[in-house]
Amino acid sequence: VETYRQATATARAEHVPAIIHVIEATQPQGHSTSGSHERYKSTERLEWERDNDCLLHMRRWIVERKLATNSALDRLEKSANEEVEQARIQAWQAYINPVREEQRALAEILTEACGSTAHSEELARIRQKLVRIPVPNRRSMLGAVRDALILLRQEDSTCRRQLVAVKRRMESEGRTRYNTHLHDDSAGSALRVAQEKPIYDNDSPLINGFDLLNQAFDAMLAREKRLIAFGEDVGYLGDVNQGFATLQSKYGRLRVSDTGIREATIIGQAIGLALRGLRPLAEIQYLDYLLYALQIISDDLASLHWRTRGGQKAPVIIRTRGHRLEGIWHSGSPMAGIVNLVRGLHVLVPRNMTQAAGFYNTLLKSEEPGLVVEVLNGYRLKERLPRNLDTMTVPLGVPEILRPGEAVTLVTYGALCRIALEAAELLSKVGIEVEVIDVQSLLPFDRHGLIVESLKKSGHIVFVDEDVPGGATAYMMQEVLEKQGGFWHLDSEPRTLTAQAHRPAYGSDGDYWSKPNVEQIFELIYELMNEVDPASYPIYYE
Repeated sequence: VETYRQATATARAEHVPAIIHVIEATQPQGHSTSGSHERYKSTERLEWERDNDCLLHMRRWIVERKLATNSALDRLEKSANEEVEQARIQAWQAYINPVREEQRALAEILTEACGSTAHSEELARIRQKLVRIPVPNRRSMLGAVRDALILLRQEDSTCRRQLVAVKRRMESEGRTRYNTHLHDDSAGSALRVAQEKPIYDNDSPLINGFDLLNQAFDAMLAREKRLIAFGEDVGYLGDVNQGFATLQSKYGRLRVSDTGIREATIIGQAIGLALRGLRPLAEIQYLDYLLYALQIISDDLASLHWRTRGGQKAPVIIRTRGHRLEGIWHSGSPMAGIVNLVRGLHVLVPRNMTQAAGFYNTLLKSEEPGLVVEVLNGYRLKERLPRNLDTMTVPLGVPEILRPGEAVTLVTYGALCRIALEAAELLSKVGIEVEVIDVQSLLPFDRHGLIVESLKKSGHIVFVDEDVPGGATAYMMQEVLEKQGGFWHLDSEPRTLTAQAHRPAYGSDGDYWSKPNVEQIFELIYELMNEVDPASYPIYYE
């Protein structure tokens, strides 16, 4: 007790974590109820644990001080055991009785079917197998329905229609029971935040991207008193790209603060703060280092709303930067790995800092967690300062057409938007008008089918990004061709252009040969049009 008091006082007074190493603690079971600690502990250790059982010592202490007698404690333990056992029985019955009722109802349908079909013997066996299951589950029932429907597939009977209805009901209820609440669909949903486009005046100044973000964060901290920003170098230095410059001195060390170099801890702190009602903005300095935090993001944050059926919310905002720059460990773009591990988060990939500010405003108006990946080489690019920077919002899952065109649909995001526009301008000079679409967010992805509408018009589509081959481009391709039905509107096979399979090589030339560039985009689309019209678009570089 004294040790815990000392650790608590230190942590509260000095704002540093405390670790208590307890070695004299008994362990009544293994690390799970399916394990046994007897398998890996010595005989001496097991004897020590039996002798030092805390419950046994507590009982001795009570008796020695005459607070209760052994017989009174025996009665108390017996009563407690009976109470817990009764609760266990009630909980089990509450769960299993509805399942048994569904089992009984399905068995009745199969009984009716047996008397009106040529497959009566087979159906009888299916029914018998079903009713003999001592502890039924719905998976077994659907298996029985499947087997029965296969037998009755060529019959137009009342029984078959009943079984079809059972199948549809159980599948619908199963989806609701097990697959809902991955995201918040209440008023706190980020998808319900209304769009407010940036408003510009005739004299709106051109400023550096980092300065625009700095003003946006200043406005957020001023209006949302629960907002706390922290990360490596966020406080004193104002982050490595100056998005929080001077804001620690303005709002104090508790609201804009530095952390140690430990990404998993940063996210863990953010989850705890969010669960207590605060609005943490946790920075992971570079996208490459999000890998160190992916386990806790995936296991604890992304799954929270789903595994508690909406009972708990942790609206953590994770800020990071990545994509195109130079260097192996600071300019990666492992988006597919992230997207496939953090379902339950919104993954937003703005092309510039104005879009990033809009996404931060959107997330702050919601009660959902999100990851914003800023463009690493965009901080010193000039952007016009919107008049409504503090209130503008960007909708989630809504792509933006950056350049209209009818020949080819080019789908990309982030830093490649600028490069894609440059390539589209070059292609226009040879008569190829490319429609450049910025997806803006990967999770959710194009909720209203804007991309497939573009594909209907062009018949040709190219997906471009900085992830490895088979990464986020494959994800986007499935979304458009399979989920949106884009396959039926293709006049040629879809194309992808990605980074190389390795990390970005060193230097400007290394960057050029590691990631998609203007020339590659131009040649890929030109070759696609050569297949369509060889005479108009002859290959001139072979």
